[in-house]
Order: sequence, then structure tokens, then C-alpha cells
Amino acid sequence: MRTRYGKDEVGVYRTDGVRTLRGATVRIDVFGDAFEASYTEGDNAMVVATDTMKNVIHTAALDYEGESLEGLTKHLGDTFLGLYESMERLELRVAERPFIQHSDVLFQPVERDYGVAEISLSRAGVLEHRSGREALHLVKITGSSFASFARDEHTTLPEVTDRPLFIYLDVYWRHNDFAQPVSSEAVRDSLIATFDEFVSLSIQQLVHEMGQRLFAQFQEIDEISFEAQNRLWDKAQVSEQDERVRVYTDPRPPIGRIGLTLQR
Repeated sequence: MRTRYGKDEVGVYRTDGVRTLRGATVRIDVFGDAFEASYTEGDNAMVVATDTMKNVIHTAALDYEGESLEGLTKHLGDTFLGLYESMERLELRVAERPFIQHSDVLFQPVERDYGVAEISLSRAGVLEHRSGREALHLVKITGSSFASFARDEHTTLPEVTDRPLFIYLDVYWRHNDFAQPVSSEAVRDSLIATFDEFVSLSIQQLVHEMGQRLFAQFQEIDEISFEAQNRLWDKAQVSEQDERVRVYTDPRPPIGRIGLTLQR
């Protein structure tokens, strides 16, 4: 029998009350043979209530003075393992809740483009780890094409040698040392620069180029994975005076997906 239980969507907002505000959402799953009796016999003597987990997360977040999501994730895991012998292994995911800071005291929450850190941890140390940047939405109005693809009697898509491109992008990476992470903002900035500069023949080529440039910039990264969606708008109207002037509308489902994993 394999069991797991935990707490999800634990909101954490840490501020010094002066000029800083950091936000995150935490998910934790715990594993251990001691919890099996609660499933088979209804014996909860060893069960740490998920409400208790929430409180521990808040207490540990107050103690954490570092800056990285990876450091916070490891700190949370170490705290739980230090408190509860019944927990043999943990899986933690911490997702940033970003804010735009308009002044020393004024912040605006942002729903997209946030960092994530995931870790599997036991008393033997870190078992698995992954960092990432999710919900990055990028649009360019020229500098992309998609042509010379396979065609048969089912193909209706026209070839396009220059087009706008709108993608939803999640990117994940593994460090050669989880304790020495690359800033997810630095990874994001590299992705944006590549998207801006590189004239792509397909989204597949685009994400491959993004990965190669990340490897060149960050020796700390050993593996990179991309999940991209083609959200290019549907064409609604074209100017009769200048065909470059157009109106687009949101695309209808289904949505194209592209995945890629690269290792150094």
C-alpha cells in the first residue's frame, strides 16, 4: 500500500512592514509507514493534521531570511522532518505569488509569470528537485513563420512565412547543485531576449534555441524542459490599404502544444 496526504494552496505573505512583501503558495505531501493505520484501522494517533501543517509552514516562513524559492522549499522540508519522526519523505512545491512594487509601500499582485521550486526530501537528503518559471505569456508581432510542413488530404492550414506569435510557456530546470540555484528571473529574462531576437521557423525551433542559450548562459543548469502552447490569435479583419494592418481575435480551441526536454 502506498499512501500520501498533505496540504495544498497554503498562502504565505511575508513583509517587514516597511518596504518588502514576498508571497508564495505552498503544497506539501508527506509519506511514511506510520500513517497506514489511519487508512486501514482508522487509527489517527500518528497523523499530523493538515491544519497543523499549515501552521508549521507559516511559522517556518517567518523564520526564513533567505531570498530564493529553492532555499525556502528546503527550509520548509527540513523543518517538518525535524519536528515529526513519522514523516519519512516529503514532496514540496512552492510557487511564487509575485507583486509589482510601485513605491516603497504600494504593491500590485501579478497573476502570471512566477517562479516555482519543487523538492523531494528525506532524512538522507534531497532526493529530487526541480525549479521553474510558469505562465509566461509572450507575443511578438513579426519574426516567426511556419511553412514546409507535411501536407496530405487532411491538411487545411496555410503556410505562413511571417506571422505574429503568441505563446504560453512553462519552463523547468534542474540544477547541478540545488543549494546554488539560478535566479528564475534571470532565466525568464533570457527566454524573453531569445523570443525577441530569434527569427524562428517553428515553435519547436524556438524552444530549442531558448534551451541552448540557457545552457550557454548558466553552467549551473543540467536539464531544461519546456511546455509551450501556441495561442496565436485568429485573423478577423485585414486592411485593404495595407495588409500588415490587421485585427485579430482570441483563438478557439483546440490549442497546439509543444514539449521539449534537453540535457547538457
